[in-house]
Amino acid sequence: MAEVILKNITKSFAGHMALDGVSMIVPDGAFVVLLGPTGAGKTTTLRMVSGLDHPDAGEVMIGGRSMRGLTPAQRNVAMVFQQYSLYPHLSVRQNLEFPLRSPLLKTPQRMIDEKVNAIAEILQISHKLENKATALSGGEMQRVSIGRALVRNPQIYLMDEPLSSLDAKLRADLRVELKSIQTRSGATLLYVTHDQVEAMTMATHVGVLHEGKLVQFGPPREIYEQPVSIYAATRLGQPRINVVPAELFPGAPAKARSIGLRPEHIDQGDGQEATVTRVEHLGDQTRLHLSFKEHTLITVTDAHTGLKGGDAIKIQPNKPLYFDADGMRLV
Repeated sequence: MAEVILKNITKSFAGHMALDGVSMIVPDGAFVVLLGPTGAGKTTTLRMVSGLDHPDAGEVMIGGRSMRGLTPAQRNVAMVFQQYSLYPHLSVRQNLEFPLRSPLLKTPQRMIDEKVNAIAEILQISHKLENKATALSGGEMQRVSIGRALVRNPQIYLMDEPLSSLDAKLRADLRVELKSIQTRSGATLLYVTHDQVEAMTMATHVGVLHEGKLVQFGPPREIYEQPVSIYAATRLGQPRINVVPAELFPGAPAKARSIGLRPEHIDQGDGQEATVTRVEHLGDQTRLHLSFKEHTLITVTDAHTGLKGGDAIKIQPNKPLYFDADGMRLV
C-alpha cells in the first residue's frame, strides 16, 4: 500500500470549478472518507487519484512517485463505482477472477481460488459464484463489484459510495467487514459517502469538501468535537447539530452570532423552559423535539423517559460551540 499526496489540485469542467486548490495527504494504511453534498468535489477527487481525469494544475503522488501522465493501469489502483461495473457475459466467479488473471500478475490458480472464495464468503455471495452477472439483484451486483476490487492488492482502493444501493442490514454488515478487511490488510482506502454513520465508524480521517475546497481534514472525532465552521459541524452527527442565534443563551462571546449544540450537549433539569413537541423512541435512546423561544431543538434523553408532547422541561447548554457572522468557529 502507499501514501497518497494531493498538491494544490485544481480542476474545472466547462467553466465550473470542481476542485479549487485541494491539498491533502492520505497516510499509508489510512481509511479516508470524503464528505460533502453533491457537487462538492468528492468524486472528482477520486478521479484525479485514479487517473480517469487529470488536473488542470497541481500534482498527484502515490507512494512518493508523481502520477503525471500515467494511466489508471499504470497507477495500480482499484476503483469501485456507485454504478455496477461488471462483465455481463461472465459468471460471478469469472468477474471476481478477472483482475487476478492479468498476465502481469501470473497468479497461480490455487491462489486465485482461495482469494475468490474468501471474498465471496465475506460478501455473502458464495452461493452465487456460478450465476451470470445479469442474473443478480442490484445489491448482489454491487457486492461483486466491491469483491473484484478486494481480490487485488493495489496501491490504493478508491470507492465511490459503494454501499449506497444495499439494504440497511447488509450495508451495516459490509461496513463492519470493509473496516475489518482494511485494518487487517493495512490497505490505503479513499472512500466517498453521504452516510455520516459510515464516516464516523469506518474512517481514520475525514476530509470535508465544500464547493471544490477542502475545508477540514482530520480524525472524525476531532471534526465532530472541533469543527472549523457551521458547515463542517453539519457534516457529522445524527441527528445533526442544533444551530440557533447566540443570544438565546447567556454567556456567548461578543463576536458570536450563532451557537451550535450537539443533541447530547443539551442538559435537562435546570435552565430555561422549553416545550416538548414530539418524542421519538429509537430503542437505545429517545429523541426529544423541543420548541424553545420560537426555535426548534433536538436533544436525546433516557430511552425509557415518560415525557410526551406538550410537556415543559428546563434546558441549558453543555459544551456549546460558538460561530461568528461568517459561520466560522470561535475558539
